Order: sequence, then structure tokens, then C-alpha cells
Amino acid sequence: MQQDILINWSPQETRVAVVEHGAVQELHVERTLERGLVGNVYLGKVARVLPGMQSAFIDIGLDRAAFLHVADVWQPHAEGEASTGRQGAALQPIERQVFEGQSLMVQVVKDPLGTKGARLSTQISVAGRLLVFLPQDDHLGVSQKIPPAQRDALRERLQALVGEQGGGFILRTNAEDASDAELAEDIAYLRKAWARIREASQKLPAGSLLHQDLNLLQRVLRDLVGEHTQSIRIDSREQCQALLDFGRAFMPSAAEKVQHYKGERPIFDLFGIDEEIGRALGRRVELKSGGYLIIDQTEALTTVDVNTGGFVGSRNFDDTIFKTNLEASQAIARQLRLRNLGGIVIVDFIDMARTDHQEAVLTEFRKQLARDRVKTMAGGFSQLGLVEMTRKRTRESLAHMLCEPCEVCQGKGIVKTARTVAYNILREILREARQFNPREFRVVASPKVIELFLDEESPHLASLSDFIGKPISLQADSAMGQEQYDIVLM
Repeated sequence: MQQDILINWSPQETRVAVVEHGAVQELHVERTLERGLVGNVYLGKVARVLPGMQSAFIDIGLDRAAFLHVADVWQPHAEGEASTGRQGAALQPIERQVFEGQSLMVQVVKDPLGTKGARLSTQISVAGRLLVFLPQDDHLGVSQKIPPAQRDALRERLQALVGEQGGGFILRTNAEDASDAELAEDIAYLRKAWARIREASQKLPAGSLLHQDLNLLQRVLRDLVGEHTQSIRIDSREQCQALLDFGRAFMPSAAEKVQHYKGERPIFDLFGIDEEIGRALGRRVELKSGGYLIIDQTEALTTVDVNTGGFVGSRNFDDTIFKTNLEASQAIARQLRLRNLGGIVIVDFIDMARTDHQEAVLTEFRKQLARDRVKTMAGGFSQLGLVEMTRKRTRESLAHMLCEPCEVCQGKGIVKTARTVAYNILREILREARQFNPREFRVVASPKVIELFLDEESPHLASLSDFIGKPISLQADSAMGQEQYDIVLM
């Protein structure tokens, strides 16, 4: 299945779409102001040691000091002990391991929350596409989610590739079917990344960022590019060059596929991706046959209901149901990827009287799920005719990323966030500026959206105004809903 990756970049947001035969299969969004710190490595300075709490506060250059507990202080383990740095009673008191004023390499394991600072660990790990590198360790591990019968063989292959250069590695779940060449490429990338971290720690002062977990652009090369990827097109010349530099240094084969998109039309307009995003936020998904899906996402699980709609079939009712369910199998698997729905999923296919029809639908459903880069597992039909499945949670769903509970309906529905609406407005102004030549653009929107433009998003609004060479004025209208806005050409 040949695929193309389209990247729409702006200073405030990066959006990535994976497209196969003109249909969007995956969407990824990362916002500059909402990017977390987990995985970042800093050269910290011990500000205070608290023996009574067996913890220390570390200055890593943020607004608030970060927190290091003794259980997160790595120490060499004795032979036969687990290589986690947590040996229970064998742990040395924190006051014997760190002291005020000491420079310490640390990694963020939990983002700041409320009034609490980030939580740190001194056991550094660097994540790759297939492996996790533990440079302070020598343990070779395999994900517990890989069947036990395959672990020993995978560990032996990994040992042969690692050789005598040292360092520990954990083989991730998605590396179960990886080739030796792919594993070797990941090992080389991780060793280069660690060498850069060590070099930076010797040159930079305390409080400096030594390593930032890959941004979405870089994760495209690490996680999304495969042998079926034809091209990676990005609409920013500067970011294209940065991506090429990163790819040539760490993933040369992926870098060869990177291209700068120079078209006049916005890159996401090529395949109607903005419209696809809009549909992915709705409950109802139309099928080509005339049937449809109803998708409801709750805290506990996601339900998918399959309906025939206007599809009446060619011969009989059983044939109609069978064909609708087969089409729904493909559509459901795609929607799970597109919306990034994780956890428990309950699918209510239309009841089928024939056992062979049930088996055929289930086979097709599992075949489509197997294309997912995220781990999935589907059971058979229950006594009530339901199919239960799980999909690993890797990040927030698309709806949780782009929307928030509606204040008017008290959480019974969702609306786009003010920031999402603001970014839609910025994109529309850019689109309008390419077609028309007004004296001024005036944005009329809800007070919350206007307030965002006047505060956090003011630099992006000013940058856009400078780029198009036109002033952009703002007007709040309290009668407008959060998703409503007008762009007036003056």
C-alpha cells in the first residue's frame, strides 16, 4: 500500500497527514505552546536536598524547581538485580548521593502539574523507532507484549547487533518483525544521539537543555516512514531544510523522500484534509454503499454502531447486511487510526444470521486492523453479536486534542477550542490574502477567541500581518458562539 506524508507547518502548529490512494489514514497534530517536557534531558543544578523527604529540588532552568526522589536516582546495580535503579532497601540515602550546588544530568519523567514542578530521573533513556537506549546500563530487554516464545530469539539477535560497544537496549513492541538492518540503523541513531548529549553536558552550563525529545516533524522520519512511503512533502522551506539535515544525520534512507511543497494551494487542500478533520470530529460516518457508522467516545470506551441506511442490496436482505458489514470493517479500522481512538472499543455490527458471513466479516476486520502501527487486539462475536477489541493508547484522541467540552451543554457535546478556531482564522486569512487584495482584514469572533489573539497568539497574528503585508484588526462579538467568526475584507 503506497503512501504519501503531507506536512502543514506554521509557527504555532504542525499537522501531519498520512495519505494512501487519496484517503487520509492518520492525522497527527502538535502545538508549540502545548508541547510537553517528558523525555527532555537537562544539566540540572541541585538547589536543595531534603533528607526527611528523601528528595531534592533541581534547577533545570524552568520557572519552578523540578523534583527528584531517591527512587529515581540511578545507581549501579549488583549482578542479578533489576536494572531500574530501584533496589528498595538497597537504595543509598539521597543525602549520600547528591549535594547542593552539584551539576546533575537529569531527564523529565512527568510534566509540571499545577503548582508542582516536573518530576525527574537520573536514569537516562533515549527512545528510537524500534529500541530504547539505556546508556548507563548493560541490560538487553524485550517488550513484555511480545510473545514469550519469540523473546529469546529477539534478544540473541539484538546482542549480536549491539556487540561489545556497551549500553543497554529495550526492544519495543513494534520491533517484533523488524529486520537486522532496521535494528542496526536504530542502534546507530541512538548512539549518535547519546554522544551529542554527553558532548553538550561538557560544554553547557547548569540549567541547560541537553536533549529535547523529537518534535513531530522529526518523529515523522523516526516513526511514520516505511518502505511503502513514496514521498514526504512539507510546505515550509526552512523546516524542510531542517528535516533534511536531521534525516541525513540519523536516517539517510528516509531523508531521500523529503520534498519541499511549492504549490500555491495550501498543501492540505490537495486531498481535502481539513474537510476530513471536520468529519473526524463528527459522530456520523457515511459509507459509500449508503450505510453509515455512529461513533461515540466516552471516558470508559468507544462504541461503533453499524447501520444499513439507504443501502437495500441487490438480491436479498442477508446480502445487504453482509456487504454493509464488510465495508464497515474497513471504515471502522480507518476511523480508529484517523481519530486515534484507544482503549476498549465495542463494535455493533448488523446482526448476521449466517456463520460464514460472521467469519468473513471478522477476518476482514482483523486484516484491516493489522495495518495499524498501534497494537490492536480483536475478539470474536459475543452472544449479543458485539465485537470487543482494544487499541493501545499512544496519545490524546483527535477530538480531545482539537475540542473541549461545551460550556453551554455542560459537557454533553463538544466545540472546537478557541485556539483551534484562532488557527482556522489564521489559515483562512492566509488563503484569502492569496485571492484578494483588500486594504485591511477584520476578524469578528467570540470574545474568547479575540482575547487569545490579543494575548498568547498576538505574535503569530503580527507575523501573519507582516507576511501578507496587510493590517489585521479585531472585533469581539459576544453574540457569537466560540466556533463562529467572520473575516471582513475592508
